[in-house]
Amino acid sequence: MRKIGLIGGMSWVSTESYYRRINSEIQRKLGGFASAHLLIESVNFNDYARLQSDDDWDAAAGLMTRSAKRLEQSGATAILICSNAMHKIYQQVAPEVGVPIFHIADVVGDKMIADGAKTATLIGTRNVMTEGFYRKRLVGKGITLTPPNEDRVEEIDRIIYEELMFSKVTRDSERTLKTFITDIAKQDVDAVVLASTELAMIVDPKANILPIYDSTEIHADAAVDWILANG
Repeated sequence: MRKIGLIGGMSWVSTESYYRRINSEIQRKLGGFASAHLLIESVNFNDYARLQSDDDWDAAAGLMTRSAKRLEQSGATAILICSNAMHKIYQQVAPEVGVPIFHIADVVGDKMIADGAKTATLIGTRNVMTEGFYRKRLVGKGITLTPPNEDRVEEIDRIIYEELMFSKVTRDSERTLKTFITDIAKQDVDAVVLASTELAMIVDPKANILPIYDSTEIHADAAVDWILANG
């Protein structure tokens, strides 16, 4: 099996989900006691949160580049950044290493197009929902996205940063997301993209009236495909 590297800790809650999904899929596919060859560079998200609030994305890119290089030097043949929001600095980090870094929006977009889903609503942190760095990757795949709804943006961003990143799950937030998705389903869209690695904690992708694309699961599955590929 190829060895893969994860840049995690953004948050540690979702990094746990990546680890579980990758290893459960490897074991399902290979049987027995099989598990993945993984390297995890788990960062202190306090450092990134401070730089994010200061809007110092160049410094954040420098931190992440050093993490990516450590993984490459330790034998990782590909890398995942285990966060949707931190893909804002993907373009600065990816050219600095000699192994591929799988962009989370690209693998989500590829999965959607393969399924025939061409229109979607994106939900995640504020920067993912409102800025171009993530939306443009999906649009570039041929997917039409609905405009961000400011009320949803505020509340979903709050839930992620104040609850889910602390592994806190509440019935109120589960009901809020269910209401949002029900409202989205009334629009002319094919799907919802969970563009936060924590949102599956309160949204069941298999129990909603619209197809739900869980970015964490899809990203982790891309890692599995790479790990098991020949050469």
